Amino acid sequence: MAKTNPMEFVQQVRREVAKVTWPTRKETTVSTVMVFIFVILTATFFFFVDQALAVLVKLVLGFGG
Repeated sequence: MAKTNPMEFVQQVRREVAKVTWPTRKETTVSTVMVFIFVILTATFFFFVDQALAVLVKLVLGFGG
C-alpha cells in the first residue's frame, strides 16, 4: 500500500469534494420535510397497530377487561 503524505492527501480530498454535486437549499428543505412527514405517518401507523394488537391480546388472554 502506497504511503501518501498529509499535504497530498488533503489535495486529493479537495479534488474529490469538488466533484460532489451538492443539493440546493430548496432540495435539502424538501427532503427534510418529506422525512418528517414519513416519520409522522410511520409513527402513527405503528401506534394504531400497537393499540389494535393490545386490544386483541386482552381479548384473547382475558386481561383487563
